[in-house]
This record gives sequence, structure tokens and C-alpha cells, in this order.
Amino acid sequence: MSESRSNYTPRPMSSKTTYALGAVALALIAVIVVVVVRGGHDGASVRNDGYGAAHDPGVHVTLEPDGSILLGRPGAPKTIDIFEDPICPGCGNMERIYGQEIAQKIDEGTLTVRYRLVNFLDNRSRSKDYSSRAVAANQCVAEGGSGPVYAKLHTELFTTKRPSEGGADLSNDELAAQARVAGAPESVLRCISTGAKVDTARTSATATTDALGAALGGSAATPAVFDGKTKIDVNNEDWVVALTS
Repeated sequence: MSESRSNYTPRPMSSKTTYALGAVALALIAVIVVVVVRGGHDGASVRNDGYGAAHDPGVHVTLEPDGSILLGRPGAPKTIDIFEDPICPGCGNMERIYGQEIAQKIDEGTLTVRYRLVNFLDNRSRSKDYSSRAVAANQCVAEGGSGPVYAKLHTELFTTKRPSEGGADLSNDELAAQARVAGAPESVLRCISTGAKVDTARTSATATTDALGAALGGSAATPAVFDGKTKIDVNNEDWVVALTS
């Protein structure tokens, strides 16, 4: 069995899963080892505090064929990929600290974000499938087509409503209620409450986890931010400014 490693340097915000093959009773089995690094960022200053989620009506959202969610204004000069798991504590920290700064750049039209959501922490949720169901909720809202509505839901699910590992998580009806608060229409609420996208979300999130693992040389760690094929150091507090300058 391989062992997962923490890549914590001064400001930790990483959840990591490492895949390995080991022999058990003469058969090969897949083993997932998850290490969540906590702390460090809890006292960091929130960037652009008070701005909120992206809210400009010119911001569009698109659910892409592979399940990724593209959020931004048409013609934005920079697109980045953000990999996140809905339970990941580090993802919650990143969204809490940098989410409003990212939102302002999206509203200004200088940045588009492709959210690539993964589900390797499903088993760390009480329901054992929360990550997949939350990914499905994100996809339902993205398919609804309102950028500000999606931005608000995404922000809430990754900050104030993000469940802790092993703690109580949100049911589909509760996820739908959060989408209602964000302004999603009834058709989107039904998509969430009925779990209409859960199976496809699970498939796309698992494929995205595999893609992230390949990009990182064998391990999938969240949060991970990429500018093209270049991994961004999100421990640098000015990383959003650097990307959009």
C-alpha cells in the first residue's frame, strides 16, 4: 500500500487521496488513502471581504459535457481550473479566504473559472455519498444557466454549509433548499431533490479525480488550481492578483 503525503508548507489547505495497488489474498485491490491537512489558514485574512459571490448579470455559467462547470463573462482573458471536493476542509478554507477576490475578478471580466468537482471524500461523509450528491446539485444549478445563482450556491456549499468529515451532511431536499435561497427555479430544485443527476455526477467526479491524479503525478489532492498545465501555488496570498494582472 502506498502512503499519502502532506505537501503542507507554510499555509496548509490540502486533502489528498493516493491510489495504490496491493496484493491481498492473491488478488489486486485498489486502496485509497486520504489525509486531510487542517488548520493554518483559519486565522488568515479574507481577501476582498464583503464583496460576496459573483453577482454581475453578465456572468454566465455552463455545464460542460465532462461535468465541469464554467463560470465567467464571455471574452475573459484568463481561464483557470479549480479542483475541489465538497467536503474538503482545505477547499472550504480556500473559498473562505479567496472566494470573494475570485468573484470580483469574475464580475470584472478578467477571470473565468472552470470548477472541476471531485468526490473522493464520499466515504468521509455520514451519508457516504455527500460529495457525489453535492456535485450533482452544483451541476443541476449550472444547467439552469444563471451565473449569479450558481456562484451563490457554490459559495454557500463550500463555506457556511460545508459539512465536516463524519458530521451530518445535507440531504437532497436540504441541498435543494440552498439552491432555492440562491434563486434557482423550480425545475432546478426538482433536479436536486430527486437526485436526477447523482449517477452521472458520480461518474464525472470520479473521472475528474483520476484526471487530477494524473496531472499531479499519481495522487489527487484538493484544492488544486491550474492555469493551463501549470499548477498554481495557492499558498502565495497574491495568487489571484498574479493571475489577473
